Amino acid sequence: MAASLHAPRLLPLLPNPTPSLGRPRRRQQRRFAPVAAVPPSRNGSSAGTDWCPVPPDQRPVNEYEALAASLPFSWAAGDLRVYCSRLAFTGAAFALFVGLPVAAFGGRGDAVHLALGATGSGILAVTLAVVRMYLGWAYVGNRLLSATVEYEETGWYDGQIWVKTPEVLARDRLLGSFSVKPVLNRVKFTLVGLAVSLTLCILLYANTEKPKEPFESTGPRAIPGVYSDTAARSFEPDAFCGEPDLGDQS
Repeated sequence: MAASLHAPRLLPLLPNPTPSLGRPRRRQQRRFAPVAAVPPSRNGSSAGTDWCPVPPDQRPVNEYEALAASLPFSWAAGDLRVYCSRLAFTGAAFALFVGLPVAAFGGRGDAVHLALGATGSGILAVTLAVVRMYLGWAYVGNRLLSATVEYEETGWYDGQIWVKTPEVLARDRLLGSFSVKPVLNRVKFTLVGLAVSLTLCILLYANTEKPKEPFESTGPRAIPGVYSDTAARSFEPDAFCGEPDLGDQS
């Protein structure tokens, strides 16, 4: 019994780890990449790389999209045939419903002057519409090509200027060069053609003579409702004292 008390205790054997033959392993350390702070947007959320302090309705890209979808500015950005046909239809409608009545009541009564007056009024209406197109596209084009953006946060009294990032500047200038400049060139050529047509129409209207009435060829100084020179001499000879007779003049 004494021998059993002094017997050694048996411990469980643990698996011997295989010794590494190479260099001792180093403890791997986790690396954390630095994250740049992104300014929050107005609603408190982060907008990523597209963050911009300019309100959405004042950003040049959004202004371009809104202008390209509105009338009549979208005409200049569309197909050339559709653009010309819409301008022609606008001028013809204005000349027929506005220019022709005005020329009939306020101008000369002959057909030539009526046609010239109505045509001139239609060309003038189309010219005003095209000028409005040019001003709108030129404004958006300048904001796209500019390196800064002027905007208003809440009103006219707190205007701010934001410098575009290189990515935004490259995108805006690409859009302005290949989308806005061709539209501006088309509108410029249209304005030149309309100016020449309107000038020609005005010159023809001013230099075209009114056809003579039948009573104007009845004799010298014959006016309807008034005596001629011969009748006046016979009824009032004293008024023509000292003047040569009509037979002597001939």
